[in-house]
Amino acid sequence: MPTHARIDYAEFGSRDPAASQAFFETVFGWSFTAYGPDYLAFDAASAGLDGGFFRADSASSTASGGALVVLFSERLEETQRRVEAAGGRIVRPIFAFPGGRRFHFIEPGGNELAVWTDRDPA
Repeated sequence: MPTHARIDYAEFGSRDPAASQAFFETVFGWSFTAYGPDYLAFDAASAGLDGGFFRADSASSTASGGALVVLFSERLEETQRRVEAAGGRIVRPIFAFPGGRRFHFIEPGGNELAVWTDRDPA
């Protein structure tokens, strides 16, 4: 598959890259490689896309016009519980939209993401 002009890498500012790493390892099973104390890379094999977290004073949210990264889950309610248990803050509880259901959360480094499913609730 050609890669020219396709999204290849995504970077997130994080107020606490180590906390972001611990959260995504715990909740989603992502793997990381540290490149010094202020940069952590994740890989496509575990996250679906290569990318990383860099230390920053601010993070991404939809309220400030940031892009919303949306993850997929086969078990949405379970994923929401895991997000909360690992220190994520739910900012939009599960809601329906045409094609599925989703929720939005803030991870410990300050970034807003969402998780969606096309599966009916169990």
